Amino acid sequence: MGDLSALRLQYRSDKATLMNRLGVQGTSTRGVRSALQKLSRLTDQTLRELWTRSGFGPTFSLIAVGGYGRGELFPYSDVDVLVLLPDGSEPDQDEALKSRLESFIGACWDVGLEIGSSVRTTADCVAEASKDVTVQTSLLECRLICGGKSQFTTLVNQLNEAMDPKAFFVAKTLEMRQRHNKFENTPYSLEPNCKESPGGLRDLQIVLWVAKAAGLGRSWDELARKGLATSLEARQIKANEALLNLIRARLHLLANRREDRLVFDLQNAVAESFGFKPQVPAVITPGGPGPHAVPVARGARRASEVLMKRYYWAAKAVTQLNQILLLNIEERLASDDVGVDRMRPINERFFDKAGMLEVASDNLYVQHPHAILETFHIYQTTVGIKGLSARTLRALYNARPVMNARFRNDPVNRAAFMQILMEPEGITHAMRLMNQTSVLGRYLWVFRHIVGQMQHDLFHVYTVDQHILMVLRNVRRFFIADHSHEYPFCSQLAAGWDKPWIFYVAALFHDIAKGRGGDHSELGAKDVRSFCRQHGIEREDAKLIEFLVAEHLTMSRMAQKEDLSDPDVINAFAQRVGNERYLTALYLLTVADIRGTSPKVWNAWKGKLLEDLYRYTLRSLGGRAPDPDAVIEARKREALSMLALHALPHLAHKALWDTLDVSYFMRHQADEIAWHTRVLSRELAVRAAAPKPSGPETGDGEAPKPDNSIVRARLSPEGEGLQVLVYAPDQHDLFARICGYFDNAGFSILDARIHTTHTGHALDTFQVVAPTLSEHYRALTAMVENDLAQAIDQRGPLPAPSKGRLSRRVKSFPITPRVDLRPDEKAQRWLLSVSASDRAGLLYCITRVLARYDVSVQLAKITTLGERVEDTFLISGPQLQVNKRQIEIETELLETLEG
Repeated sequence: MGDLSALRLQYRSDKATLMNRLGVQGTSTRGVRSALQKLSRLTDQTLRELWTRSGFGPTFSLIAVGGYGRGELFPYSDVDVLVLLPDGSEPDQDEALKSRLESFIGACWDVGLEIGSSVRTTADCVAEASKDVTVQTSLLECRLICGGKSQFTTLVNQLNEAMDPKAFFVAKTLEMRQRHNKFENTPYSLEPNCKESPGGLRDLQIVLWVAKAAGLGRSWDELARKGLATSLEARQIKANEALLNLIRARLHLLANRREDRLVFDLQNAVAESFGFKPQVPAVITPGGPGPHAVPVARGARRASEVLMKRYYWAAKAVTQLNQILLLNIEERLASDDVGVDRMRPINERFFDKAGMLEVASDNLYVQHPHAILETFHIYQTTVGIKGLSARTLRALYNARPVMNARFRNDPVNRAAFMQILMEPEGITHAMRLMNQTSVLGRYLWVFRHIVGQMQHDLFHVYTVDQHILMVLRNVRRFFIADHSHEYPFCSQLAAGWDKPWIFYVAALFHDIAKGRGGDHSELGAKDVRSFCRQHGIEREDAKLIEFLVAEHLTMSRMAQKEDLSDPDVINAFAQRVGNERYLTALYLLTVADIRGTSPKVWNAWKGKLLEDLYRYTLRSLGGRAPDPDAVIEARKREALSMLALHALPHLAHKALWDTLDVSYFMRHQADEIAWHTRVLSRELAVRAAAPKPSGPETGDGEAPKPDNSIVRARLSPEGEGLQVLVYAPDQHDLFARICGYFDNAGFSILDARIHTTHTGHALDTFQVVAPTLSEHYRALTAMVENDLAQAIDQRGPLPAPSKGRLSRRVKSFPITPRVDLRPDEKAQRWLLSVSASDRAGLLYCITRVLARYDVSVQLAKITTLGERVEDTFLISGPQLQVNKRQIEIETELLETLEG
């Protein structure tokens, strides 16, 4: 045991020395492969010592497999080994052999080697490899550590004989496709796995695996010598592989365990290990290099953003090169098949090669730069073309120097780009392919700066370039009949639109100025104005596109923060928009934009708010500005018609309606008014008919019943969540008490409309959602009606808020809390806006502060954007008229938001 302890100390000491070399701060990737190889050799040496001590004879072999078999070992990766037994061995029936194997494996763990072991004969290995491509892949990289060489050679020969390169290629490419699907087919995840994500190390390993299986080479230099890669591609691959290796090694060291994901918690630490610092404002030239370039100030970026942009660019290059080499290997494997090289000419520059677009010559793009954009137009418009061939991808990759300022300023190329945007089909696919091949960023120079740029606003789940292409895809679907079921109203509006390409240009530019500092909407509007001028877009169309880019956030902000029942709000927005064409265009772009931020951000309630704002504004633009009296009378008539269907007694509504003022009827739709009336009229009639107690006790000795609250819930008419009605005696902390209940019950409040009747009762309507609502809405409805009523009727101090935990993303990218308190335009009420990182119980904490100062909430719009909240409250109260109290309220709210 003493010898084992000494070996353990020696191994740990030597490993620590090697890991220290990997952890030295700096961006240089030189030596990273050597360090990984030395760590592998150190492990080899330790295993040999343990193998010798275990007393295995020459008929046994210890073999490295999997990643360890490549001879490169990451600090905390598993050490995968195969103990190769002589044919005929059966450890389960040989107690001495079984004991020796257990002793060897246990000694490995005692020394500090986290091994993954398998024990097989040669026949077992061949049989398992034939059944499982994962085992076959692991054995493909096997390497003898110690033991019988002849036995190892026999294993390798039998595995090679059993290998079917074409079947192996198909299996590995299908496996890669499944893995990419798991990571949503993008290298631009905000927390990518640098090994498994698209563009990660696994994509490079697959190329070498299939090449080795086909006997085409074992290294990048060997692939280049055999014509499967150019010398430039081999250099690019090795450079990007070294960067990914270094990132992965640093992740292991910083996490002190196996960690291949660039999680938010580690991104900054990894960036600092590279020596990256937050970037101070710099100057970029949107026009690209040249005499006409215009300097533009660029905002500072976090160190983690610098790292992630470098990672994304490497992953993008790996994705391109992986595709080129796999297509080349596939062609080489299929070269013996009859008819594989049969090609159909498309024109003098391009061929259709089995559905792949093939260039007529390798230097086509260098000799004819106009053919670059023509490639994507043909891809977009030619039936049967499903992608670009390896030869075409390589030609594009090598033609990057051609795509310079002269290329961008060429009138023929500008016309070609507009032609792609104006085609009736294939725009999304063409633009995505242009981005994947780096053509889009080289043609639109301002686009190049947002490729791989993270967005630390905690609700975008895509990098800026991917978000832009997602918005382009969303708005494009409004014009495709097959997708009209997704958003019928948007598709209906789009069907009457004459120039869809206007939206595509606006989508490309709406966030193109992110990360420069300043207002990205204003900067983007300047960029698109220049684009329209250079591309000959007519003045009226150019004005609309510039308006859409400049105002693309306005409609969302209005819908989610303003009181849409206020005619002044609608009229002001109508004046800002100007006409129906601009309004419709802004509405469509806004819906597409919100949907393109994250699958979790869009919901039916936001859709309703936007549609309501659109319809109200359209009515105002048509000269039919809402007359409050006429609107109220129309809603009352519609509500009475609905009530008649439920056989409500004549004039049964009066008891409730006589207690309500104009603001109630302005803020609620007819179906909500009818629902409230149907529920409350019965309760009010029962209460009115009940005998009034004359004292502390009634004549029969029973205590009088208190004026209990009424709570009713139903599925939201918007198709998502619950709509909850609360009718209760008003009290200063009522809103806070309700928020506290919803928080503890796991509901999220989307909207709250607060009204106080002439009899001093609160009549509040809430829109709430819960994760399990769709499956258990009946049970949840009953629970809310019972438990919320009890929570409201309980008197006494408000319960203390629960201590909400911050998510990992919020901890990594904290938001500076903001509180804005100002009088509304009529100076009768106050608008309170808060912005902060989200956490459980935050809304309840805010409302407790308001309750403490006797502030009444009349309207609440709760907006959750990923891990950020943007809440707006319409409030009133005498304390707000005192400057000192205002400051106290704002200060206390800021302290609450900071947690």
